[in-house]
Amino acid sequence: MNEFDDIYNDLIMEHSLNSPNKKKLKDASVCQLGHNPNCGDEISLEVLFENDIVKDASFTGHGCAISQSSTSIMIDTLRGKTKKQAKEIVQIFIKMIKREKLSAKEKRLLGESIAFENIANMPARVKCALLSWHTMEEVLDK
Repeated sequence: MNEFDDIYNDLIMEHSLNSPNKKKLKDASVCQLGHNPNCGDEISLEVLFENDIVKDASFTGHGCAISQSSTSIMIDTLRGKTKKQAKEIVQIFIKMIKREKLSAKEKRLLGESIAFENIANMPARVKCALLSWHTMEEVLDK
């Protein structure tokens, strides 16, 4: 492991243990349930849209450190984005987890979510990292 891996691991653990995004959201526009039957992780993703913008989001539920931190970091990454921008970022994240090559621009768009890049090398954790992103994709497709 190098220094950057340590920083990413710290970021993932911080979001897992102390997520400011893990709460009920007052006045949510949409509430979408996400479930990973492989390990039992469950989230309830609440999103507040204002016009075409992801004004705010939060989640409740339970699961491993990867699923919980991935959800929290996803929310931070997508907050303030248009639905179109959010959908693009979700697709880039999924592409990254599938080990597809990303451009420098795509990596920048991921923000802190790039911390999950090495999850692609841990097949048992991939679904954990993707749970919230697939759930958000369902929200954006409605």
